[in-house]
Amino acid sequence: MSREAWDTLIVNAKIVTPDAVIPAGYAAVKDGKIEALGSMAELNEALAEAAGAKIDARGSWLLPGFIDVHVHGGYGSDFMDGTIESLENITRFHSTHGTTRMLATTVTGSPEAIGQVLESVKAYREKGMPYAQLAGVHLEGPFISPKWPGAQNPNFIVTPKLEWVKEWTSCYPGLIRLVTLAPETEGALPVIAFLAGQGVVVACGHTDSTYAQIGEAVKHGLSHAVHTFNAMKGLHHREPGVVGAVLTEDKICAEVIADGHHVHPACIRLLTQTKRSDNLLLITDAMSAAGLGDGDFELGGLAVVVKDGVARLRDGDSLAGSTLTMMGAFRFVVNTVGVSVEEASRMASWNPAKQLGLLEQTGSIEAGKQADLLLVTPELDLERVWVQGSELHQ
Repeated sequence: MSREAWDTLIVNAKIVTPDAVIPAGYAAVKDGKIEALGSMAELNEALAEAAGAKIDARGSWLLPGFIDVHVHGGYGSDFMDGTIESLENITRFHSTHGTTRMLATTVTGSPEAIGQVLESVKAYREKGMPYAQLAGVHLEGPFISPKWPGAQNPNFIVTPKLEWVKEWTSCYPGLIRLVTLAPETEGALPVIAFLAGQGVVVACGHTDSTYAQIGEAVKHGLSHAVHTFNAMKGLHHREPGVVGAVLTEDKICAEVIADGHHVHPACIRLLTQTKRSDNLLLITDAMSAAGLGDGDFELGGLAVVVKDGVARLRDGDSLAGSTLTMMGAFRFVVNTVGVSVEEASRMASWNPAKQLGLLEQTGSIEAGKQADLLLVTPELDLERVWVQGSELHQ
């Protein structure tokens, strides 16, 4: 333990660690990282007195910051805007709801529009990020099935183009972290194999694949499923389809939108029972309307109406993303689905960090990791947020 003064000391917290819950513990932060943690009985009083800031949690939960791998926007901005201002607005908004790291998620659009998103995220990451950190980009489309467009613009749906992904990964090395496509479409398997070989997570989504086609895609490197149950071929007892493959294939990490509208709580409970403890992820799939209440909005050039917090396309009535936050998803799976706080924390932090290869940096409360932390009341109200040790004042 360092003898230099800690920047921040949080005491009397119920700390969720990867292995256990410390019922009454402390966590010390220095230079943006977690330097020490343990039970209150182990706390060195001399070091505690020298801490720059001492925060009494009064029995609240101390959780690792949430990581959202599938989010399109929030508070009036969309990642497809392709501007630094929109990126800052989105990351600021979601950080106030517990997200400390995220993937800038696109919608199906032209190659030029997608290129603009990649360019803006690259520039934003280079200038320094004061709010939720952008870990990279999630390309949701344009290589999806026209049978399952959901709220994606069908005018821009194309079959997978290996030359496109080679150009994007060459121009923006390491920036694309997740790609969603329909594995049954022509040219998909070579694209899956190439992306997986580049360390990119490949997901099935907006897909009409059969059970067998998903199995073949897994052999080529597919390892993820976006918004499980939504915009994919459902489960049938003679043709298990995409849902059957996601439920039974351990190599596939499954996302779920836990807002009570996209997926019935019983189906979320089914996911918690069929997926291993490390391959179920909470996501928001939030669009620009998140945080703004009801009204008229747009997603990927398509008109969206939000009523009673539910976003739907004006034409066709399909669900169009969500107005969910990660804190809202966390509360839903604890209060409605019935998982423990520790399990929900794993779905919201550890599992996405593991899937993105970020566990050495973040995703859990352990000494040496970035101090991406949340203080949450026993009633699951968010009190405080730290990103890399800096408190974000809400």
